[in-house]
Amino acid sequence: MPVTPLLDQVTYPADTRGFDIPQLRQLADEVRAETIDAVSVTGGHLGAGLGVVELTVALHHVFETPRDILIWDVGHQCYPHKILTGRRDRIRTLRQPGGLSGFTKRSESEYDPFGAAHASTSISAALGFAAARDQKGENNRVVAVIGDGSMSAGMAYEAMNNAAETTNGQLMVILNDNDMSIAPPVGGMSAYLAKQVSGGAYQNFRRLGKKVAEHMPRPFRNAARKAEEYARGMITGGTFFEELGFYYIGPVDGHDMDNLVPILKNAAAITDRPVVVHVVTQKGKGYAPAESSADKLHAVVKFDVVSGKQSKSVSNAPSYTKVFGTELIKRARIDPSIVAITAAMPSGTGLDLFGQAFPERTYDVGIAEQHAVTFAAGLAADRMKPVCAIYSTFLQRGYDQVVHDVAIQKLPVRFAMDRAGLVGADGATHAGSFDIGYMGALPGMVLMAAADEADLAAMIATSLEIDDRPSAFRYPRGDGVGVEIPELSAPLEIGKGRIVREGTSVAILSLGTRLQESLKAADLLAARGVSATVADARFAKPLDADLILRLAREHECLITVEEGAMGGFGAFVLQLLAEKGALDTGLKIRTLHLPDIFQDQDNPAAMYATAGLNADHIAAAALQAMGVGTDRGAVRA
Repeated sequence: MPVTPLLDQVTYPADTRGFDIPQLRQLADEVRAETIDAVSVTGGHLGAGLGVVELTVALHHVFETPRDILIWDVGHQCYPHKILTGRRDRIRTLRQPGGLSGFTKRSESEYDPFGAAHASTSISAALGFAAARDQKGENNRVVAVIGDGSMSAGMAYEAMNNAAETTNGQLMVILNDNDMSIAPPVGGMSAYLAKQVSGGAYQNFRRLGKKVAEHMPRPFRNAARKAEEYARGMITGGTFFEELGFYYIGPVDGHDMDNLVPILKNAAAITDRPVVVHVVTQKGKGYAPAESSADKLHAVVKFDVVSGKQSKSVSNAPSYTKVFGTELIKRARIDPSIVAITAAMPSGTGLDLFGQAFPERTYDVGIAEQHAVTFAAGLAADRMKPVCAIYSTFLQRGYDQVVHDVAIQKLPVRFAMDRAGLVGADGATHAGSFDIGYMGALPGMVLMAAADEADLAAMIATSLEIDDRPSAFRYPRGDGVGVEIPELSAPLEIGKGRIVREGTSVAILSLGTRLQESLKAADLLAARGVSATVADARFAKPLDADLILRLAREHECLITVEEGAMGGFGAFVLQLLAEKGALDTGLKIRTLHLPDIFQDQDNPAAMYATAGLNADHIAAAALQAMGVGTDRGAVRA
């Protein structure tokens, strides 16, 4: 445990308000040490939090949180914030079952006024808080902290464009820029100028100039305003933000407490228009292994603090993400029309591998899923073969584009939906729970779910053969099951599943990687004298109607299993059976899916147990449907 004498005196931000600058610097050093030590135990997002330690300390010192609203965009940098806001005693439960969330979460603390784990929501939410304050006649302050990566999303600019017209009071946006550096001489001059243009003397002079300008004819008045903005913009930058109606201050060294604190105090006093404070930080700051790592140790598992070495488990099977990247490379070597698109997640989606092999055919569009989808649609319309790799939960952000720009026009965009199903420590915000329903609802969409890594390879091949409509394939986070992958997989017949195990009484129809649990459930049923067929649907759309009707016809009971929310595969199967009259003969059917709740973080196995989607739950559902007395805990007995 690190030695933290000053941090030990801080339970809540109010405890820092009497600190001087040297004490704030010491507090930041101790918070950084505590963050490193905590994440070494729990794993999680490290580099982002280390980069904002001084900023976090300064914000809580300057502003009266929680009365003043402080919103962190994405929230993966909020561990120092949690340490300072009454949660230090639980910080080593981060991302653990029943522990602190790895992101901001309203139900966790009054210091988390707005929850976030997706990017670019902070300014819109902050503007909502500011408008609510104005409506109620209150005078608290509102601050949004957003990273330069999150500023690549259109939603941030939509909010900024609306801000000047929505609130007449204080609103501050902290642009946390960790993708550039300031050389010492430029940094010092920049900080000096930022102090001047944010200070009271300059503000008074500016107000006097405005009063004088009000008596000028309109053309001269507008010219004077522009002259002041552009003169300041030439010195400090930020003309673009000025055009959106914000007063720009910066860039400011986000690790220089001597300048950061007074600049924030000055900026907080500006109430006649919204303010952008451009703060430059270094991701991974203060921890050598993070500073030297290419990704600044953005996300880590448990690690040794001294060496930075992570305790990564060894697997005998590749991850589904790696299989996707590797298989796409194979196909791209044969077909030069294949291009890949990611929305700021090249390593998370496996497209970092593709980018190394084909840099000129890889497009990282930033955190801009809507643009990514329509960009892919344009590529497809001009006879390229775009593969749009986006996490299931992030593709939700581009759904209108999937409908309007891709599906209606029947453009052959291929959607690789990583992180399908439950994702463990990232919790509800990152769970791929809904894509079966929202993609399967679209006319003409081909929707596949891989049961193993060989299935995934075949589905990649299948999607690349489809040239008259969109297609999508889903696969989970984590490693495959260890099956052999052909050197070059053959495409699947569209809309056709497979029988994996033949039985007589019960049919288990699995979509996706619950297939292994379905096979285990068949073994449990066999031990109870119940013979089970196990089938892999492969396609949620189009359904294999012949296979499903045969299972319904030849078995007393049919169980569907999926790693998705209700309203997905099971609902599609029920619709088919109802239309074909297959329910009229007394077929017993159960649809197993994720529960109708947002599940909290846990390890994936425990989450699927809670969801009722493990082997004993599947077997118990079959026995219950058949009227065999049992409960879920008794199946293994």
